[in-house]
Amino acid sequence: MKKLLSTREVAEYLGINEKMVYTLVAGKGLPASKVTGKWTFPVHLLEQWVETNTLNYPGATYQLPPYEGLLIIAGSNDLLLERTISLFNKSFEGNVAVFGNLGSMGGLRALRRNMCHMATSHLLQENSDDYNFEVVNQEFNKKPVIVNFCRREQGLLIRKEAPEKIKGFEDIQKPEIQIVNRSIGTGTRLLFDQELKKAGVDAQKIKGYHHEVNGHIEVGLEILSGKADAGPGIKAVATLLGVGFIPLRWERYDLLIAKERFFDKGVQHFLGMLQDSRLNRSPIL
Repeated sequence: MKKLLSTREVAEYLGINEKMVYTLVAGKGLPASKVTGKWTFPVHLLEQWVETNTLNYPGATYQLPPYEGLLIIAGSNDLLLERTISLFNKSFEGNVAVFGNLGSMGGLRALRRNMCHMATSHLLQENSDDYNFEVVNQEFNKKPVIVNFCRREQGLLIRKEAPEKIKGFEDIQKPEIQIVNRSIGTGTRLLFDQELKKAGVDAQKIKGYHHEVNGHIEVGLEILSGKADAGPGIKAVATLLGVGFIPLRWERYDLLIAKERFFDKGVQHFLGMLQDSRLNRSPIL
């Protein structure tokens, strides 16, 4: 089992008083669970939370080698991205594209550290009007190029047997409802937490809130198998797996590319595929 910290230990870890710990739980999404009336804090989630909220990173010390046929993409996963990577690998002999599913924040940080050629991200800004630009300004000294890859619909995946019990986000706090969640640092998790807060839902009271999986498909499979009643995800997965869907909002899913790598052969091949007639880039409904 992962190590758990007490409120006092978290206060010491963060260098704050215990009263401020409760404020961070309520207002800033500090990961916590209440066991026998007392708050406990999984240390691995606490470390992720600290990293997610870190600003002004130092510059990268590692440089990607010159492009020699290996295109590295990291960040948020998407069904259309998987199709594009597959088509890329079939189309360009001597070139291989690989993907690291790190979530949006993980992809941005991999790009900032020069560990990939492109990052994929869909991080909603604080004003809820746009995506990615705000966090790019926070994370990067040298701003990357942002290229829109697609639009997709975010919402709540639900078990087909559950529509009568789950009509909106406020219903997932019902004691009989079990959810599955995405990891901290993913754009889907950040949006989910924001919507819970707007709906006045206490995340810590949601059964399964801390049960995290690594991708949209995994959320859908947990619901399809009956292990969960609901979870945050995209409509494309609901359509693919035949589970229910409560829409939330359309979002922009972007590619972020370091300016100095923009004209690398593999990057240009990949961007050229966005106009390829073999790739249906219309939103998956």
